[in-house]
Amino acid sequence: MKTINYPYLAVALGLFLSFVVTRGSQVGSDGETALPLLTLLIANECAFILTAAGVFIGFKQLKTINFKVTTQPLYAITVLLCILLTGQFALLGIKLWPL
Repeated sequence: MKTINYPYLAVALGLFLSFVVTRGSQVGSDGETALPLLTLLIANECAFILTAAGVFIGFKQLKTINFKVTTQPLYAITVLLCILLTGQFALLGIKLWPL
């Protein structure tokens, strides 16, 4: 696999892990989350690193084509989604972390 395709993979896995973390962090009637806290934190951290790497690789690729979004609009949208998912995972990790 070429590294140029990594942001597509990062978005797909990021969206899946976002679904898992948000559904797993819902508190049930007994006051417990659906998934243990450590599992949620590890999944969230892995997803953050995964999407941050997608941002890095995608940004590097866009830089090589001089940010001509018209040549690869789908790729630019994918990198933008990686940026948004990275921010979401950062905020979700702070929210999940017990103080």
